[in-house]
Amino acid sequence: MIAALTATSAFAADAAAGKAVYATKCKSCHGADGEGNPAIAKAMKVELKPLSATTTDVKDVITKGQGKMKPIASVTGADLDNVVAYVKSLKK
Repeated sequence: MIAALTATSAFAADAAAGKAVYATKCKSCHGADGEGNPAIAKAMKVELKPLSATTTDVKDVITKGQGKMKPIASVTGADLDNVVAYVKSLKK
């Protein structure tokens, strides 16, 4: 059991690495602080919604898309976990 806990912590998500992925894949629409880009929302005719703080919700939206947002297929594995960690850090 201790080995399992150690292995899990060794693969913990890295919010700093997630920030870099967020900057290239998410920031233009979701803004630097995760509150959304009003110009993009107006152009797409969508309501600005704050990014969710739950891991499952963020992963689902990235991998499956939501509304007019298409899935971001290039964000997978560790990058996905890191982006989720970064998004969660925005809510603190």
